Amino acid sequence: MKNLIIIGGSDAGISSALRAIELDPEFAVTMIVANNYPNFSICGLPYYISNDVSAWKNLAHRTRDEIEKEGVRLLLEHRATSINAHNKTVTTISKSGTLKVLDYDKLIIGTGAVSVKPHIEGIDHPGVFFLRWIPDAFAIDEYIKKHNPQNAIIIGAGYIGMEMSEALSRRGLKVTVVEFFDSVMPSVDVGLGIKIKDLLANNGITVHNNIAVESINKNGGTLIVNGNKGFKIQADMVLVSVGCIPNTELGRPIGINTGVKGAFKVNQKMETNIPDIYAAGDCVETWHKISHKYTYLPLGTVAHKQGRIAGENAIGGNREFAGSLGTQSVKIFDKVIARTGLNEKEAIDAGFTPISIDFETWDHKVYYPTAEIIYMHIIADRMTKRILGAQILGTYKTEVSKRIDLFATALYHDMTVQEFSNYDLSYTPPLSSPWDPVQMAVQKLEKLFYTLGN
Repeated sequence: MKNLIIIGGSDAGISSALRAIELDPEFAVTMIVANNYPNFSICGLPYYISNDVSAWKNLAHRTRDEIEKEGVRLLLEHRATSINAHNKTVTTISKSGTLKVLDYDKLIIGTGAVSVKPHIEGIDHPGVFFLRWIPDAFAIDEYIKKHNPQNAIIIGAGYIGMEMSEALSRRGLKVTVVEFFDSVMPSVDVGLGIKIKDLLANNGITVHNNIAVESINKNGGTLIVNGNKGFKIQADMVLVSVGCIPNTELGRPIGINTGVKGAFKVNQKMETNIPDIYAAGDCVETWHKISHKYTYLPLGTVAHKQGRIAGENAIGGNREFAGSLGTQSVKIFDKVIARTGLNEKEAIDAGFTPISIDFETWDHKVYYPTAEIIYMHIIADRMTKRILGAQILGTYKTEVSKRIDLFATALYHDMTVQEFSNYDLSYTPPLSSPWDPVQMAVQKLEKLFYTLGN
């Protein structure tokens, strides 16, 4: 029997394990997990902290028993310390200090990423937190219960920062967000970022933009965050949420090549440059389907797909990862912001000549009660009229994420603005219009092309 060893038990790891067993049950699959939480939803951590998810065990996609019943051998609370590519072994150490050496025929590395720890003086003070894994969420929850903080500062206004601003607010804290760039959610259009900032303000969240945090001082039980331009603010706790970097410490010593942001280089079969070693998820580069370049996109959806490809190919398959569009969405209080594809800067960097429009309309026929305005920003290539990207902001439960998925489908198939109107979409007055709002938006872009003489 051949041995498939998987290092990591999150999205990429579990997807690769289940796919390998599905296709070849004769493979002995062992998954090494550094903690005691295999296949838990790290994307759900803000909702555990907010108490929307009442028990942390509910974040498990599958229980330990369910995973083992699928045929996966779990080594929980075992940390992989080294790989010997010549002898094809992985050395692990248990929580109690016991060493094990495991033989492999094929190896998949799915070690994920770690939180960026910026060079800020005082960042290790008690009361300063990061959020990446289950133990991080436990630490934040326990601190709130034990110390009853009244206010919090979040450094970083990306996806986690936005989700946690709501989560901590729901726990009764006064929240202040400090962001280096001139808008919250820097990955979306500035106009939508302004609307999100207004949304935060309407929910009691204070936002400071264009601030570079330089130090965190402690004065008794109070933390003081200092930044450029004389910025100074105090709080009872601080969350640092400025992104993540790939965890590649196991692969570098054996010569696995790295690229964008230090992530493992893999081909579209998820193979590294070392024979019989694959990698997937937040520790690897991601092929972008539109730019046709490798980038770094640490997303759960991407990790699941890459893991599935790695698991299939490790047991003899020949599948290729088709590429990512960077499709993502986030709920912020009663709104949802979603994006897919390229923004203008990314489009220019990829060699396109972007043109864009802003559009707003009702999410369904306005005569039916509770219609809500949704806002869209659509980008296309001026030369080919191909849709390159889309961003949507709307009220929760107005199908924002599913509407961005329509654009993702269009991007996947290289649709032009004219072709987008051919979508045969469902309609009933409580849910949409005869022309869905996404088609109305693209038709405005099509009209712009005509006006410009394209």
